[in-house]
Amino acid sequence: MTSIWNDNYAAIALHLVIALAAGGIIGLERSYHGRPAGFRTHALVCLSSCMLMVLTVYQDTWFSAYSLETISVDPTRMAQGIMTGIGFLGAGVIMKEGLTIRGLTTAASIWITAAIGIMIGVGFYFPAGISTAMTLIVLSVFRWIERKMPIEFYANLTVAFVRNAALPEADLRSIVERKGFVIANMNYSVAGEGRTFEYQMVIHSPDRDKTRELSEALNALPSVTGFRIAPSGD
Repeated sequence: MTSIWNDNYAAIALHLVIALAAGGIIGLERSYHGRPAGFRTHALVCLSSCMLMVLTVYQDTWFSAYSLETISVDPTRMAQGIMTGIGFLGAGVIMKEGLTIRGLTTAASIWITAAIGIMIGVGFYFPAGISTAMTLIVLSVFRWIERKMPIEFYANLTVAFVRNAALPEADLRSIVERKGFVIANMNYSVAGEGRTFEYQMVIHSPDRDKTRELSEALNALPSVTGFRIAPSGD
């Protein structure tokens, strides 16, 4: 009995160490790019997922006081519970900045890290290793491919003027369009306790380098009290 327990404990320790390494590797990529959920978060997510699955896979180690022929724990239910709980953690890294939603890729990386931890917890080392490698490819190599692809560049543009002295909409549209952007929609608002009038719009262009030219043109307008160009991203 002691030998069996020792073997189980060695296998459990191996599961946990591999899970910690896999989660840490994915988290390093997120930390490198300045994401809110990085090295420690991903390492803990993968480790905790593995730990909970080990609890069910090696139930004979801690459930020996009862007859396992009449009582059993379903590992799939534990996996479902883990993935449901991870959804709340992933929602915490999704942030809204103006009209832009950021953090979706980090939330997805947390979710797949939990899945990798589950596979390591049940001893599926090969698919867990392949999944870890593929996750890193998606987060790093695919980022490079995405930047090289001819993808339309989208951004949220906010331009502020002193109220009752705002540039006419037609003139602002002309400036934006001359710099190579297309305006997808236009919103209006009054801010600063009624002292500021703002145009808010979504703009897009096949050339993201046009952003610098647009910012220089807006900065040169004496009537502009402030502007913000916020690229859409993950």
